[in-house]
This record gives sequence, C-alpha cells and structure tokens, in this order.
Amino acid sequence: MTAEMSQEQYAESLFGPDEVLEKVTAAIAERGMRDISIAPGYGRLLTLLVKSVQARDALEIGALGGYSGVCLARGLKPAGRLVSLELVPEYAELAHASLKLAGFGDQVEYRVGEALDSLQRLHAEGRQFDFFFIDADKGNYPNYLDWAIKLARPGALIVGDNTFMRGKTTNPMEKGNGVTRLREFNERIAQDHRLDSVMLPAYDGLAIARVKD
Repeated sequence: MTAEMSQEQYAESLFGPDEVLEKVTAAIAERGMRDISIAPGYGRLLTLLVKSVQARDALEIGALGGYSGVCLARGLKPAGRLVSLELVPEYAELAHASLKLAGFGDQVEYRVGEALDSLQRLHAEGRQFDFFFIDADKGNYPNYLDWAIKLARPGALIVGDNTFMRGKTTNPMEKGNGVTRLREFNERIAQDHRLDSVMLPAYDGLAIARVKD
C-alpha cells in the first residue's frame, strides 16, 4: 500500500518530470551547495505569474543555482530581460550556466555583490521592472520590499519566498533578527496601502503582492 502523501506531495505527483530543472538541482548538489531553491510547485507558479503580467523586465534578488531564474525566464515575453542579484560569485556563475542550459543565457544579467548596493545602482540608472522575486537573506526582506516598490512599474508583482521560515515566523519563541525582520515583511505585505496582496500557506509560504496603479 502506498504511504499517505502530504498535500504538496500529492500536487507534485500530478506533474511530469522537468528535465532542465532536474539538471539544475543536480548541479547544485554536485557543487556541494545547500539546495534551498524555491519549491517546484511555486516555481511553476512563478512562470505563470510572470506570464500573467506579460513581464518584459524581471528582477530576482538571490540567484543561488538558477532554479528560480529558469522559472522566471520561462514566463518572460520573447524579448524580456531578467536581472539577477547574487552575493556569491560562484553561485552567479552556476546560475548563469543553468540559464544557458534552459536557453535563456542571453536574456539574463547578473550583478554580483551586496543586493542593496545593486538596487541603489539600478535606481540611479532609472531601471524599472514588472516582476520581482525576493529569495535572499531574510534580515533584509523589508529593505528589499522598499526597493521593489520604488523600482516597480504600476501593476508590477512582488513575490517573496519562505515567508514561514520553516515554522519560525509562527513560533513566538523565535526572536532572532532574521525571523523578526521576516515577520515585519509579512505584515508590510499584508497591510501596505500601496499593495494588493495574498499569502499562500503551502510549502514554506509565499507572499504575492501587486503594486497598485
């Protein structure tokens, strides 16, 4: 008899294998990197959301091995561009290899270094975006949200991963900087008058907000 599956496992079982993303996951493991990529179900959701707003410019904060970058690029318009911010040069290198594998190597630009510095430079350059994906250091999530709103075109979507932080955000005993700042981000997403928003409670939590026109 097959063991009972979780709701997430059942949902994943309905979809066939994704050879490109399986190769990306394998490359992350081969590098000895911790695989903290977005959940497969939320990866598919990223692609769908990017398509739904017909995004031509997307910004990713946190590249890791390129899993989420592939999902974002799949949803872009044919001439669309992805800007990906990554602190660690080796991660950006692997992420770019993943995007090349998926056929999007010419549509992505990596900026390596502190994300807050890169965001300030993007603002100085007058860049604007239709879609934002935040999946980096949790202590800066509120700062990343501020920058996303500042760099957003009207109607842009802002998505933040790991809003439950493996159960820490719902545990009142957890009081570290990362979880405290993530709670602040969650509250801001829910209450900021400039945003229409929702939070999905599957996997490790996903916040989705639309910047009002």
